[in-house]
Amino acid sequence: MRLAFLGTPDFAAASLAAIVEAGHDVVAVYSQPPAPRGRGQALRPSPVQAYAESRGLSVRTPASMRDPDAIAAFAALDLDVAVVVAYGQILPAEVLSAPRLGAFNLHGSLLPRWRGAAPIQRALMAGDPVTGVQVMRMTEGLDEGAVLATATVRIGPLDTAGTLHDRLARAGADLLVATLPAIERGEAIEIPQAQDGVTYAKKIRPKEARLDWRRPAAEVDLKIRGLSPFPGAWFTAVGDKGPIRIKALLSRVDDGAGAPGELLDDALLVACGEGAVRLLRVQREGRAAQDAGDFLRGFPLSAGARLS
Repeated sequence: MRLAFLGTPDFAAASLAAIVEAGHDVVAVYSQPPAPRGRGQALRPSPVQAYAESRGLSVRTPASMRDPDAIAAFAALDLDVAVVVAYGQILPAEVLSAPRLGAFNLHGSLLPRWRGAAPIQRALMAGDPVTGVQVMRMTEGLDEGAVLATATVRIGPLDTAGTLHDRLARAGADLLVATLPAIERGEAIEIPQAQDGVTYAKKIRPKEARLDWRRPAAEVDLKIRGLSPFPGAWFTAVGDKGPIRIKALLSRVDDGAGAPGELLDDALLVACGEGAVRLLRVQREGRAAQDAGDFLRGFPLSAGARLS
C-alpha cells in the first residue's frame, strides 16, 4: 500500500523497519523534530528519522500537525493508509481522515487498559501479569478506537520496562505487518473497545522516581523494574564523601525484615515496610550500570547501613 508512517522512538523504528521490509510503499515518514541528546546536548534525529534516512525515505518533522500547511501537505500525499506508532503529537481529524482507508495506531497495551503515554511502565508498576500490543483505528479520542488485531505478552518476574519494551516492539512490528494486508482487502474486523476497565497510563514524572522503603517490598520491586532503565528509580546512600544518588535498575522480592531502608546483609538486601527487596543491578550517579557484586567492590555497603 501507499502509506505514511508517523513515529519517533525506538519502539516505532522497529515497526517502520518491518513495514519497509514487507515491501510497502512508504512515501513519507513523519517524526518529532531533532532534539538535544547526550552529554553535549547536540541536536540529533529521532530513531525513526535516523532509520528512515538510512533507507533513503522522505522525512518530515513538522513542529505541529495542526498547522494548516502541515495538514495540506499530508493530504496531498494521496495515501491509502497512515500508520502511527508513538508519534508524540495529537493528530487532528483532517489528518486522520485524509488517507483513503484511514489511520491506524499500534499501542503497547491491551486496551482499554492503559490508554495514554506510558503503557509499558504503568503495566509493570501495577503488577499486571500480561500485557500486549494492539492495532486500532485512530479516532480523535485518546486511544479510544476500535481494535483490529492483538498480540499478548506475558510479564516475567525479572522483566523491566526495557526488556518488556523490546519484546513488545518486536511483537508489534510483526502484528502490523500481518494486519496491513487485511486492512487493504477490507477484511479486518474492527471490535469496539469495552466501556469497562478503562485506565490511563499517565506520563512518568521525575518526582515518581524516588524510592520509599516504607512501602511493601512487592510495590518497591515493581517500581524499580517499571522505571528501569529510564528514568530509573533512585535512593541515596552515604559514602566517603557524603550522600550519593544511586539508581536501582533490577530487583526481586526476597525474605527479610527490618527498619525500612536498612541493609539486611552484605549483598544489597534492603528492608521495606513489609518484606525486603534484593537489588540486583544498580548505577551510581555519573557511572555505568553494574551488577550488585561489581558495585559493592567499588562502593562497599554492609549490613546495618541505611539507605534513604
